[in-house]
Amino acid sequence: MKKVYKGLLCIIFVSAGLNSQAQDLHFSQYLETPTSLNPALLGFNYDNRVIANYRNQWSTVAGKAYQTMGLTYDGGTGKKLKGRRIGWGLNLVRDIAGDAKFSSLLPSVGFSYSQKINRKMKAGAGFQYGLNYRTIDISNLRWGAQYQNYEYNSISNSGETTPRSSVLSSDIGVGGHFSYAQSEKYISAKDGNKFDAGFSFYHFTIPRSSFIISSEKLMNKMIFYANGEFFIPNMKIAIAPNIILLRQGQNKSFVTGLMFKYVLVEESKFTTIKKPSAFTFGASYRYKDAIIPAFLFQYDTYAIGASYDINVSQLTPASRLMGGLEIMLRYNMSFGYGKNLGRTDTKASY
Repeated sequence: MKKVYKGLLCIIFVSAGLNSQAQDLHFSQYLETPTSLNPALLGFNYDNRVIANYRNQWSTVAGKAYQTMGLTYDGGTGKKLKGRRIGWGLNLVRDIAGDAKFSSLLPSVGFSYSQKINRKMKAGAGFQYGLNYRTIDISNLRWGAQYQNYEYNSISNSGETTPRSSVLSSDIGVGGHFSYAQSEKYISAKDGNKFDAGFSFYHFTIPRSSFIISSEKLMNKMIFYANGEFFIPNMKIAIAPNIILLRQGQNKSFVTGLMFKYVLVEESKFTTIKKPSAFTFGASYRYKDAIIPAFLFQYDTYAIGASYDINVSQLTPASRLMGGLEIMLRYNMSFGYGKNLGRTDTKASY
């Protein structure tokens, strides 16, 4: 009965995706998925950056875990543009869900433009174009018609079919971003504060998403977020609050969190031998869904982050609090945070 129960839950999840006004796939470490958060972030702070994301979810609920993988490159330049900056980025996300192998392949390309407002503030806007390719294979699912006298008969015909097994559509996203920074450009800078806020609008063209009803489409998604980093005076500790609001059709998501950053090694202004490093830890809460402890370790041009969703939703009896493990790897081709981060009056800015 346990296997049957898990199978039924899997069918429910997949069916929700088939008729969907369901939410997009997502990462809990959303600040480390810039192209999924806001196209205005492309190249906003980094000359060249590569991020890899991996998420494994619901392995205790369904027989096959829901896996999401992402790979992002973004960069930018501001040379000879007098306070302006052009950014660009490429993104590839692959998601495989459950026994039905409900799969999404989402490649996209984006561009951004940002402008200095004054010595400490800048703002930008971005545009993103992508493809939305979804596939499904229902041959491994079990249906009620296949159970005879409470026993499963794999030979019997379920009578369930889908008119098509794949859907392809195009998609457009736009967004804006504001940044305030009063600090040096390095990871270990502990002499100032940072604040960022932005909004984005995805599925501008409302792409088709259903395998069953031709008129069913993926709903518009709106995102608002804000985060900051505020150092305690004369200490190596910073408080980093964050918040994100998402709305897609009738679905809403609200996440708020608080992280603590501790500078392990400060950047040397006189030699490159001493590499900066910092450790960040804390937790977020996704309203009525999950508590998400997380950590981030940064060393010069490298960073690794991990988080885990502790499920506290109505699915808890089946999930047993186990939601999803998420891993992030980041490589920045410039030292520290990047040449464009921090005060806009430094030599390294733009």
